[in-house]
Amino acid sequence: MSSVTPTIISRLLDEHADRLELYAIQWSDSPEDIVQEAFIELAKQEQLPRQPVSWLYRVVRNRAINWRRSHQSRKKHESTYVSQTRAWFEENPGSQLDAQTVAEGLQNIPEEEREVIVAHIWGGLTFEQIAEITGTTSSTAHRYYQSGLKSLKNLLDLSWKTKNK
Repeated sequence: MSSVTPTIISRLLDEHADRLELYAIQWSDSPEDIVQEAFIELAKQEQLPRQPVSWLYRVVRNRAINWRRSHQSRKKHESTYVSQTRAWFEENPGSQLDAQTVAEGLQNIPEEEREVIVAHIWGGLTFEQIAEITGTTSSTAHRYYQSGLKSLKNLLDLSWKTKNK
């Protein structure tokens, strides 16, 4: 095992920070803060975790879920507070997919499925890595992925049919 060095942290930050933020946005309005905390936690480690990327995703996931839990009760009591999240996609005029419709579709599928889709497609993680992060098996992660894609496709098909009537 090697030590955690500024060079390693810098490399991991450059290569994975954006993906980690996208992963954290599922649960938190402050994904940048969650990711920053994860890298601070990594810097505190004496030894580099066996799989540092998976370790970072796990820390981001846990911190983001804790963040969501701590803010849920506050949100209930602040009726004027409106949660603003960054867009999941940038609008692409040449695409046949509407970014807002896809983002809404992702928000309307089960959390387990959405998490696996985001981690696999945008995070570039394998199902084995996702399984380690979520505490499931790789076959369960793959099932969530397939089920999530099917759910998303059904929602997008329904949306398209509704728009084109």
